[in-house]
Amino acid sequence: MHIAQRGSIRPFEVMEAFREAAQLEAAGKHIVHLSLGQPATQLPDDALSSIYAAMRRAPMGYTDARGMPELRERIAQHYHDHYRLTIPAHRIFVTVGSSAAFMMALLASFDVGQRVGIALPCYPAYPNMMQSMGLVSCGLRADASLGFQPDVALLKAAPPLDGLVIASPSNPTGSVLSPEALRDISAYTRTHNIQVISDEIYHHVTYDGTAYDTILRYDDEAIVVNSFSKYYLLSGWRLGWAVIPERLVRSYESIVQSFFISPPAISQYAALAIWEHDDLLRSTVARYAHNRSRLKETLEQIGFRELNAAHGAFYLYGECSALSADSRTLCQRLLHEAGVCAVAGTDFDQEQGHRYVRFSFCGDMKDIEEACIRLKAWHKSFVHGVL
Repeated sequence: MHIAQRGSIRPFEVMEAFREAAQLEAAGKHIVHLSLGQPATQLPDDALSSIYAAMRRAPMGYTDARGMPELRERIAQHYHDHYRLTIPAHRIFVTVGSSAAFMMALLASFDVGQRVGIALPCYPAYPNMMQSMGLVSCGLRADASLGFQPDVALLKAAPPLDGLVIASPSNPTGSVLSPEALRDISAYTRTHNIQVISDEIYHHVTYDGTAYDTILRYDDEAIVVNSFSKYYLLSGWRLGWAVIPERLVRSYESIVQSFFISPPAISQYAALAIWEHDDLLRSTVARYAHNRSRLKETLEQIGFRELNAAHGAFYLYGECSALSADSRTLCQRLLHEAGVCAVAGTDFDQEQGHRYVRFSFCGDMKDIEEACIRLKAWHKSFVHGVL
């Protein structure tokens, strides 16, 4: 039987690494997980009680395809409170995770064969989705000195683009586009009729007072993709949102209705509940900051370089040539010899990723401490030729 070409996308190496680590754990080996970007913070009891109460009083059936009105209004209020922007609730769509938000943004914005730029390294699902839809993913070779983020000079040097995906803070590098950089990129893309999709999934997860902003301040025609999985701790609930320009609202809604019907009701109640726990969310980011500092220090001590871009998100993307010429081989050694699961940079950049490894630091402090102990012990054996 025929196998469609759209399914010939590359495997998601993060999930492959997680599965291999789980197999080792099932065989009795203790693994410290620095692979998945999954927050370790548990929902507080009163948030869970609120969710249980919603389950008792309301049927968990279909909601509006755009999401429950009260949640969309709460998201609109968030844009007013945090960014001082007025976003009409009818432009906000609650989605089945941010992945669905991004997928539907591509479907609503581009036709087969159109070219969409994305700076490398990048979240691998994005070019994979583009490929499966018949779009041309144009990898833009951003400079490490700019945190691997695009700038106007890079866009001018690129082939003609129909769209541009930006991510700030970025997965895998943690780099952040400044408000000035966003303004300049927006001015260029508006002038050249380039549709921007802005991944703002890691907004509010920043360090050292790093300034950040939403693309919506500079480009009302941009699409924003966001998530309840990262800052809001609801990774397994599979809920995100998108802010859509007025001209695309109807087509975006039609796609949602046919592909997903509606986002899950129970997850939307969870989102409403977690929004009442700002102190918990802020303290979780403070824990990330501690983890970041501790892990960065250790990685630099054992030979990783170029770790300075991580001003946001919860990843360190380290250059590993002092340890290995191939990051996949290095990650295999770290997993089997040190019991530390990290992800090869080849997942995020097929051309240069063999020189990099991504480490996630959103776990518990004790897990990060254990990882640091193991990495130092592994490196000591590595240097002395024991391994």
